[in-house]
Amino acid sequence: MSSRLLQILSLTFLATSFAFQGCAIKSSSNGEGLPEWALGGFQRPEGVNPVISPDPGITFSCPMRSSTVGWMESDTFNPASVEIDGKIAVIFRAEDNSAQGIGTRTSRLGLAISEDGMKMDISREPVMFPGEDSMKEYEWPGGCEDPRVAVTEDGTYLMMYTSWNRKVPRLCVATSRDLRHWTKHGPAFAKAYEGRFKDMACKSGSVVTTVKDGHQVIAKVDGRYLMYWGENMVNIAESDDLVNWTPRLGVDGELLGVMFPREGFFDSALTECGPPALLTKDGILLLYNGKNSTDEKRDSRYPAGTYSAGQALFDSDNPEIILERLDVPFFRPMDDFEKSGQYAAGTVFIEGLTLHDGKWYLYYGCADSLVGVAICDPANPVPGDPIP
Repeated sequence: MSSRLLQILSLTFLATSFAFQGCAIKSSSNGEGLPEWALGGFQRPEGVNPVISPDPGITFSCPMRSSTVGWMESDTFNPASVEIDGKIAVIFRAEDNSAQGIGTRTSRLGLAISEDGMKMDISREPVMFPGEDSMKEYEWPGGCEDPRVAVTEDGTYLMMYTSWNRKVPRLCVATSRDLRHWTKHGPAFAKAYEGRFKDMACKSGSVVTTVKDGHQVIAKVDGRYLMYWGENMVNIAESDDLVNWTPRLGVDGELLGVMFPREGFFDSALTECGPPALLTKDGILLLYNGKNSTDEKRDSRYPAGTYSAGQALFDSDNPEIILERLDVPFFRPMDDFEKSGQYAAGTVFIEGLTLHDGKWYLYYGCADSLVGVAICDPANPVPGDPIP
């Protein structure tokens, strides 16, 4: 048997045996493809994207404004995703038309359900929004932004989202049993270290999950729940109840950074956590959003200011240690609608990753204006975005 045939058979076995492991599993020694630990080969289904777009005809009675509002009139983007009742649920950020400019409108979170992961049935009212509740001081008037959603083995849904009062963004926690009715628990770090980090600017919580019996569920690492979080640098936090989180500190008593931007790479400006992380046989796989700098620190292979998606593998025995990290994005702006809109420099901003019927569905925001999907089928591995 030829060495080439042996290689093909080996790759086929790996791709079909480890759905959590990856799709296009290749050697990265020649600068092409993905290493075995990475998840890849995501393809945009032809003629499908964007899967969610703004709709000025969808309105609801807003308790904050005491009037009827077109809550998804201007932009729909930055989606989370999770399985429910054999379907995929997508929870997306939507902006009304109350102002002009990034960060100046009110954001609410909408719900879409899909049987095939592509055709969306959108609920007429948002499922998370600034209301007459205990979160007014954190959510009025900017609203609720950028969710990440995962589920426990007993069916409790956990949402990490950003509250935005136009003063300080805070990483907050909410739980639900049906994805439609949510209990808001407030800032994730409110009780840690006697409230030291309660009013800290923070966002982007990626709780560690694993694949069990073909479904993605929240996992424990060394007996505790674990979350990667942050955008300028990546940090770690731990919890016993999924509601109250304690950030890890370094020997200097300050927040412990475990991953940072890299000069000369696609993530030279920031590294922002993406969908729920995955505990695999190789370690903890974190998919993240990297922003390219606009100055001399940028990666010249990509446009200045572009958001692309990267991957890093952390040691499951010591989650502070990076074992591997991609030097090029596995997913980047390619289509016209990913390079126009509110963020015209080009954006694929990943926040939703769901294993459904043996395939991985990756949901992402397109230039802060639309929602797209890309699919990875481990049984039929194909190349992903070309590497420049």
